[in-house]
Amino acid sequence: MIFPGFERPEKDFFPWNGFFKGIASKREPHGTTMSRPKEPERVKLIASLFSPQRDLLEQVLGDLRGLFGPEDWKSPDLYFDRTRYYEREMGWPLHRLFVSFERLVSPDSLVETKLWTNTLESRYLEGTRRRVNIDPGHLSLERLVLATGKNYTHRIYLSKGIYADLTLVFKRGSFRPLEWTYRDYAEPRIISYFNAVRERYKRQLRGIDENGAPLLNTPPSGGSLV
Repeated sequence: MIFPGFERPEKDFFPWNGFFKGIASKREPHGTTMSRPKEPERVKLIASLFSPQRDLLEQVLGDLRGLFGPEDWKSPDLYFDRTRYYEREMGWPLHRLFVSFERLVSPDSLVETKLWTNTLESRYLEGTRRRVNIDPGHLSLERLVLATGKNYTHRIYLSKGIYADLTLVFKRGSFRPLEWTYRDYAEPRIISYFNAVRERYKRQLRGIDENGAPLLNTPPSGGSLV
């Protein structure tokens, strides 16, 4: 008995040995071999921070350094002003920073990263109101993915209540927005920032600096997130 109500036939119904042997030798059309699962490249951890208190952003950035290590890029001072969605909760105006972190991370760490940043947001609550919003994401050569706790048609569930939001895709030499991309992430200025971060990330993968010289302290491609 294998499962209730299911009896194994006296003679194997599936010729497993021949089946797997056939898979091992099978080729896709045009002579290409079938894909094999392999570990992906490490990715660049980025984050968006905004708060009604400009000095609080620097304090929270210090907390993020404690979690993820030093940043290797920080945007100029910006405002979160493409929507007033958060005004009732957080106030107005909202000061904003984007950052990327030097250490490369595993793509499957996005859920834990989002849970950690949620915990950090809770640390700065004023009653039930947030004083800071932190949106982490992963930048790779192909795409920018943000972490979110909100479901929507284009978002893929990961685990522990966290979804992956495909925000930008790299095509014809630049990141490009999609029909559902947040308006601020679709701005040319913000896209230019992420294009520059992608170039820095590409050099890290190659182990060279901006002048083509070998990096003395190349962030490890293995190991843990922190």
